[in-house]
Amino acid sequence: MPKGLTAETDGMAIMPDGRIVAGFHRGEIMIYNPKTKTWKLFAEGIHDPLGILAVSNSEILVMQRPELTRIKDTNGDGVADEYLTVTDDFGLSGNYHEFAFGPIRDKKGNLFIALNCASSGAGIFPEVRGKLDTLGRPGRMYSAVPYRGWIMKLTATAARTDGKLHPYASGFRSPNSIGFDANGNLFAADNQGDWLGTSKLYHVQEGRHYGHPASLLWKDGFPHVTPSKLPVKLLDSLRTVESVAFPHSRIANSPTQPVLDDTGGKFGPFSGKMLVGEMDHPYLIRLMLETVDGHIQGACAPFLAGVGLRKGNNRLAFAADGSLWLGQTDHGWAGDRGIQHVRWKGKTPLELADMKLTPTGFVLTFTQPLDAATAKQLTNYQFQRYYYEYHEAYGSKQFDVKPVPVTNAELSADGRTVTLKLAELKAGYIYELELGKLRSRTQQSLLNHLICYTLNRLQRNTQANP
Repeated sequence: MPKGLTAETDGMAIMPDGRIVAGFHRGEIMIYNPKTKTWKLFAEGIHDPLGILAVSNSEILVMQRPELTRIKDTNGDGVADEYLTVTDDFGLSGNYHEFAFGPIRDKKGNLFIALNCASSGAGIFPEVRGKLDTLGRPGRMYSAVPYRGWIMKLTATAARTDGKLHPYASGFRSPNSIGFDANGNLFAADNQGDWLGTSKLYHVQEGRHYGHPASLLWKDGFPHVTPSKLPVKLLDSLRTVESVAFPHSRIANSPTQPVLDDTGGKFGPFSGKMLVGEMDHPYLIRLMLETVDGHIQGACAPFLAGVGLRKGNNRLAFAADGSLWLGQTDHGWAGDRGIQHVRWKGKTPLELADMKLTPTGFVLTFTQPLDAATAKQLTNYQFQRYYYEYHEAYGSKQFDVKPVPVTNAELSADGRTVTLKLAELKAGYIYELELGKLRSRTQQSLLNHLICYTLNRLQRNTQANP
């Protein structure tokens, strides 16, 4: 990193020519050239640049705390000389926790940003931007100005994306960045806290509410009441549940940016899947999603654990060569500073590639054919299930923890797929699987043993009865 830089990496993106543009907590936007291994200051004076979108080799969009900003080098000297407000049509109370994340662009050119709630650890400044409504003030995390706790959509005009900012979805506490999957579905990872028993990944859809009540104050037509004072049963009925719950400490304490592996296999055997950053553990999170009964749910697992990855993985960006750049920060969290670069060496590890629900259990697909003797041992598949409670308190213990026996394990002819039958499947639970000493046919050991599947909906049996 550049000498003298406080390398708390807030935002990061890859430019079309392969250079890396990174934003740092104290306001610098810098560009790194991997070919020459040199840094150049591109812009400065930016307030918490927690998201960057590269428009071209001379223009970026930056989500800073007060606004979404277009920053451009107009004369080709490598230094920005034009700073334009794209939108600032959202409230600010001056609270330190009013972070802003994004932007990301959909296939139609619309932009999406995410707005953090404020924290009761600090107050509201005498001068605010936007309407101040103190009914939104009670609670550990609060929303006293619009649209704290919302994901917002900036519509595209014919020429460029600087149209009108629209409230898109509510109910977020601290959604540290957003991302699209291969099908254009929008996802946000939210952090454990009040009203979040554990950290979660949401499939974000327009008009939906995702659980943290503070932002309901700014929903059109919602009664003018303090949302957090409403009965928990009522608030529970208003929310859309997560696609994936990240069990606290087991998988994630503070998830960050979801990113799609769109490398076409250049990064290894997980192309088309999504990764999520994680602040407090020295690994990433790998997602295995599927659609069940019309809703997205699925599994998560640690990824790149024990290979030298540091903590504080705040921003992720895939380069054209298939390598992954990781921007790290420790600002107020248990992280590290700087940027790491990860390349696949070309050797396929023995890993769980996918996990899918069946009417009676799960189908596990592996990256390599398994040794039949170990694959058929039921003791190598240890399940337990539990859930986290939806309540106002900070976090939640695990409720109704119960082991679930595997009654049958069937190995496919090619050795890559194991079909498990469980003694019980129950909706509304996380099914945590600890894999045992599975080996490949070439006696390669399994890298990761922990997988957690969020079973919101059961798989219907589509086969006709005999």
